[in-house]
Formats: sequence, structure tokens, C-alpha cells
Amino acid sequence: MASKAAAALSCALLVVAAAGYYTPPSPGACGLKVGYYHDRCPKAEAIVKRVVGDAVRRNPGVGAGLIRMLFHDCFVEGCDASVLLDPTPANPQPEKLGAPNNPSLRGFEVIDAAKAALERACPGVVSCADIVAFAARDASSSLGGGRGVDFDMPAGRLDGRVSVASRTLDFLPPPTFNLSELVGSFAAKGLGVEDMVVLSGAHTVGRSHCSSFVPDRLAAPSDISPSLAASLRGQCPASPSSGNDPTVVQDAVTPDTLDNQYYKNVLARRVLFTSDAALLTSPATARMVSDNANIPGWWEDRFKKAMVKMASVEVKTGRNQGEVRRNCRAVN
Repeated sequence: MASKAAAALSCALLVVAAAGYYTPPSPGACGLKVGYYHDRCPKAEAIVKRVVGDAVRRNPGVGAGLIRMLFHDCFVEGCDASVLLDPTPANPQPEKLGAPNNPSLRGFEVIDAAKAALERACPGVVSCADIVAFAARDASSSLGGGRGVDFDMPAGRLDGRVSVASRTLDFLPPPTFNLSELVGSFAAKGLGVEDMVVLSGAHTVGRSHCSSFVPDRLAAPSDISPSLAASLRGQCPASPSSGNDPTVVQDAVTPDTLDNQYYKNVLARRVLFTSDAALLTSPATARMVSDNANIPGWWEDRFKKAMVKMASVEVKTGRNQGEVRRNCRAVN
């Protein structure tokens, strides 16, 4: 009993010592396991996969949004679907209204559709947090186009009851971060330097608002490729504002395919963010970029493992820690 309590506590804690960062235990130690719903909702994962697959076929950008949603959920309060909660009179500023999420985070309607289908099949069984994790996995598979980005996602997470917009600024690394800031941000969640480099590869899909990179990469000296800079200046206003902030693709070569093109873009200085370019500022991370760019299957294999590891950050598995929401947008 004591060991189970210790494991549950360690899965919920962030930093265990002022001098160092907490390393998350394995998914199994957190009470997560592959096939968690096999008995109580046998079709759970198939239902999510169908809903996500349909959505990504209609709009590949939604798939990129679902992958990003898992990251933005797990880095704030842990992987507990806190990012899904809507504002209420009691909590007018939840995470989804935080600057890193609003208005750029997308895919909420896909989670709603999956939850509705699951509630029809097995009411009150599948947590919203697990739906977010399954959806990110299934979006990765759909966007991977059969290129080896298929993996099992352990489940058993409960949904959190706390969601605060200001916390997004505390934990989500902005696109202006340098390498040491990125490493620290991921280390605070028990994720290593290679995890950070590998998960950055998700920038091979999706779009970005001009405001995320114009001030740092176009309005100031940077190492960005002159031809990319010229292209971006043709798509973005010189001073983006809330009323004039268009989006551009993050990877102009294969914008709708989850592949290792991102790392080739990093090497060619054809990336949008300061945080992307930062991966070349140390010999160790530059070597990781080169390996991911040039060794077939290298990045895909590491991405699958890093996604599972990230999806285990600070999970809630004890009934005193969380719940299974009936509606992903509101606590029970």
C-alpha cells in the first residue's frame, strides 16, 4: 500500500528538490497501462481513432493542433485535460484563455465529438485526459502517412479540476526561448534534452501566427535563411496585431506530413522560431538535429517514445486527485 501511495504522489509532483528536477516514473508506475479500457469500454480507442481520422482527413491542420494540445495540456497541471475547461463565473480565466493557447490552440471540437461518442458507448468510463492522449497519438499516425509514427498509448489518467490561465505562462516555453531556457523548461517536467529536441520535430506540421516570430526573426538580425525571410515578409505584416495576424505553414516542404523534414529545415536555417534555430547552438543538440535529419527512421522511433513519456507527466490516477468528466469542458 505504501509503495502505491508513493507512486501516486511521485506522479503528481513536479519538483522534488530545489537542487534538481523531478524525473517522471514510467507510465506503469503512474498507474497507466496499454489496453486500460479493454474490459470496461473495449471500443474506446477505436472510437477515438475513427473520430480523429475523419477530422484529420477533412483538415490536416487539426491533427497538428491535437498533437500540440497534448503538449499544452501536460506542461500545465500535468496530463489531466485541464486545457479543455471552459470559463465559468467561478473560474473566468482557465488555461484555454491563456496567451499561449488563445486563439491558436485548436481541435477542441474533435475532443468533444470523441467524448460524445464514448459517452454513448460507455457512459462515465473514459476520461477526457485519456482522450487527449489518444487523439495526439492518432493524429500522429494519420499525419505520418504510414511512415512509422504508430505507437501504443498507455491510459488510466483522471481529469483535473484546476485550470488557471496564468499557469500557461509559467510552464509553456515561448518561441523566443534560447537553448538553455528550453532545456530548463523541459527538465522541469522531467524531460531530457533529447526529448526536447525530438518533440520539437512536431513543428514539421501545423501553422503559426506571424506574431510568434516576426519581432525576433524578421524585425531583428537573425540567422534565418534570406529566401525564407523574404517569403515570410510577403505573408506577414511588419507589426502583427490582434486584428491582423495571419498564419503561415511551419514547414513549407511537407506542411501536412509528420516526418523528419523539420530537422532538414533547421540545418538549412529555414525555421520560424528562435527556439527552433536554438537547436544548433550547442554541439550536442546540433548532432541530434543532424541524426534526426539524416538517419532513416531515427526521429520517428524517438518521437513515439517521447510522446508516451510526455503523456505521463504529473498524471492523476487516484480518485482524490481527479475524476472522469461527463463533459470535457466542465468539471462534474
